Amino acid sequence: MTQFVKAVLFDLDGTLIDTAADFVRIIGKMSLENDWQAPPEAEIREQVSAGASAMVQLMLRHNNQLEVSEEALLEFRQQFLDDYEADICVDSCVFQALEAVLTELEAKGVPWGIVTNKPRYLAEKLLNEMQLDQRCAVLVCPDDVSRTKPDPEPMYMALEKLGIPRGAAGCVLYVGDHIRDIEAGNAAGMPTILAAYGYIPPEDQKSLKKWGADYITDTPEQLNKLLLSSGKFEYL
Repeated sequence: MTQFVKAVLFDLDGTLIDTAADFVRIIGKMSLENDWQAPPEAEIREQVSAGASAMVQLMLRHNNQLEVSEEALLEFRQQFLDDYEADICVDSCVFQALEAVLTELEAKGVPWGIVTNKPRYLAEKLLNEMQLDQRCAVLVCPDDVSRTKPDPEPMYMALEKLGIPRGAAGCVLYVGDHIRDIEAGNAAGMPTILAAYGYIPPEDQKSLKKWGADYITDTPEQLNKLLLSSGKFEYL
């Protein structure tokens, strides 16, 4: 059965944009400055969706820094965010197969947007440096809402900004790589697609089918095929 689609929404890190390389670079820099060993790249990638604190804590655990005070932890986190803001887009890029998706949606006149838990000042700067800011029809960040994902409030705000009534949420796809993305999309009544190629820790890999996504894609190429050539969606 064909699903009619009026818009497509994406999570940001690990779903639309591969930002992990820049986080790996920053954790490497911070480790070097403290005469520590940087954690393996794969382990850093797995923590990206959990945020700055999780990546900093991984660095500390990897170097047996287990007695760090809350104040010191906050200082490390702020240093991480400051370093990231200063050089936010050295190695980050749109997942290759997804640039074609954005281009095709734009050619069809179908708006696409981003609903992320990334702070707005960082999300805006990243989109600006990647020249996506003028292409993205809507950006919803934690700063914009009182309740973040997995609550559906950010999804409802995206619908409002797109001029789509909540009753038509079934015509808006949401793609994400975290259980909170799927829960938020489902709660809002949107068809959900799990980007299983994203930043998902090994312990979660075995339970992905239980997250409740309508579709699961293991690679950006699979997501491209699902959205553009599977025949499952008709764009309005």
